[in-house]
Amino acid sequence: MSTALRDMIARHASEEGLQATAVPRLTLIRASQPSEPWHGVHKPAICIIAQGRKQLKVCENMLEYGAGHHLVVSLDLPVIGNVCEASIDEPYLCMKLDLDLSLLGTLVLEMNAPIAQTTPSCKPLGVAETPAALHDAAVRLVGLLDRPQDIPFLAPLVERELLYLLLRGEHVGLLHQMLTPNHRLQNVNRAINWIRNNFHRPFSIEALAMEARMSSSSLHEHFRAMTNMSPLQYQKQLRLQEGRRLILTEAMDAATAGRRVGYDSPSQFSREYRRQFGAPPLADVNRLKSQPDQLAEA
Repeated sequence: MSTALRDMIARHASEEGLQATAVPRLTLIRASQPSEPWHGVHKPAICIIAQGRKQLKVCENMLEYGAGHHLVVSLDLPVIGNVCEASIDEPYLCMKLDLDLSLLGTLVLEMNAPIAQTTPSCKPLGVAETPAALHDAAVRLVGLLDRPQDIPFLAPLVERELLYLLLRGEHVGLLHQMLTPNHRLQNVNRAINWIRNNFHRPFSIEALAMEARMSSSSLHEHFRAMTNMSPLQYQKQLRLQEGRRLILTEAMDAATAGRRVGYDSPSQFSREYRRQFGAPPLADVNRLKSQPDQLAEA
């Protein structure tokens, strides 16, 4: 594999952390040292690592991948991630392209190709080696940052090529299940979307199952299979992350933030916050503010 993608990301990602670009849905990431674990909701995307290594934890499952590999995520998934291999001389470098579901759907219809039977179904994410053709498409997409006048005309074409190559690769089943009506992942995604829009409200599994168009037992089984957590655990992850954001960006005290995200007990919010983020709210936020690269990830 050539070093072209690494060199381009290194040149355009001059700051630590995540950097939005002029190419729609494209983000570049740089880290010059291993990072503390950060918590977030990973949206559907492809991430191609050009240098360094990263760990991603979904509930109790840990993935580790590095240069020459890419990650595909098919639904909104609470994760804990950290850069585990990086230095000033050889920083962690990555490009992330959020998946355009409408473009994916158009390509699937146009290709009209059978789905690979060997692809595991009902998995929310996968890691694989990056083929040369996919790497080259990524190089051309990032390379458009050198020619901003070409971005409106060429970025859609290169993005289409990149998604086409994904649909010809080993994660075709993972991507296809994002688009198939009444697929279990689609049903679980309905439940996820409802929780994301109503995470501050209590809910029953029965009511959530109606939103997902599944039985309660089927929802619980497939929700856990795809996210490695129960619907209530997923809700708690979202509550704690939003509470953290409120304290960090709106200078809200912990008790008020806890009530805002749905906790009746301030002590329970602080207790679960510490268990999730490794420190009480005030200490955690002060630590984030003292580490700009961690603040960008959070």
